[in-house]
Amino acid sequence: MSEQEKELGKLRDQIDAIDQQIHTLLNQRASCAQQVADVKQKHRGDEAPVFYRPEREAQVLRAVMQRNPGPLPDKEVARLFREIMSVCLALEAPMQVAFLGPEGTFTQQAAHKHFGHSASNLPLPALRDVFREVQAGTAQYGVVPIENTTEGVVSHTVDLFRQFDLKICGEVEVPVHLHLLMKKGADPKKISRILSHQQSLAQCRTWLDQNQPASEKMAVSSNAEAARLVASSQDENCAAVAGDMAAEQYELVSVERNVEDNPDNSTRFLIIGTQDVGPSGDDKSSILVSVNNQPGALYQLLEPFYQHNISLTRVESRCSRQQSIFYIDFAGHHSEKAVNAVLKQLQQVSVELKLLGSYPRAVL
Repeated sequence: MSEQEKELGKLRDQIDAIDQQIHTLLNQRASCAQQVADVKQKHRGDEAPVFYRPEREAQVLRAVMQRNPGPLPDKEVARLFREIMSVCLALEAPMQVAFLGPEGTFTQQAAHKHFGHSASNLPLPALRDVFREVQAGTAQYGVVPIENTTEGVVSHTVDLFRQFDLKICGEVEVPVHLHLLMKKGADPKKISRILSHQQSLAQCRTWLDQNQPASEKMAVSSNAEAARLVASSQDENCAAVAGDMAAEQYELVSVERNVEDNPDNSTRFLIIGTQDVGPSGDDKSSILVSVNNQPGALYQLLEPFYQHNISLTRVESRCSRQQSIFYIDFAGHHSEKAVNAVLKQLQQVSVELKLLGSYPRAVL
């Protein structure tokens, strides 16, 4: 045996021993999670126990990154712990998460990033269906897009928050890299039609105009649906604009990668549910507020945030002839004294105020 083989043999023995320790500790953690479920069931009272605690998971993931000495990167270690927590939570209680389908969408990618791969996914054909299934209790949580760095706020999601009585329980941001996908063996020089979601077509508008000016652009319900249609089509000259997950799901190949106009393109998603989320130590809140259209209305809404030194992270308006409706994200939790004071002042100057939720700021 060579010296190299001897050295490698010793290191492999160390790895095997460490793996055994990790395995033992993982099962100990899983057993502890099951005991947590037993305690919650024992003391449940008249209401169903809450197994998923977004604020607790955010605190755990932040602690993981803060204490990480390397060489593994902080976020990679946090992703490993995310999957560990996902598996353990599935032992406590199976979780159903609804998202805009079909499978392969960026919304599903956001669901995996936030809940891990052990949560059960429920793909649905429309955003309204996601809200409806969560409110009905068919799914415990839903994942919906709220804003994109290129195209701005998703107004349909804001409208649905007005119609449904649901809470925001969390947020997750997903980098959006879009590719031109075709069937294996298809000729990219013969593309006659390109399918994608209307927002994705808009996010690639410049690239498409420069590189595919003659092809027909067709908007469909989602990027994954575009990939599915291309995969099942008899037309070899059609293509889809979608991401890696859709390409893998429908066995398409990327003939051009990263065709988005903005290389920093990303989409922020919200986690919707029915529970109030406690403070995690680094939180955001979202509200919908309606005011009569009159001079100084916006100033009256924003002044309390300035008075109490609270940072705004998003302000969007929807205007009609009589009223304006504002969707506002800001730093802080509604249980905090300063935030509570702002909400009370807003109630005095608004026609209607709806607290959509306070939730942990995205960790990953």
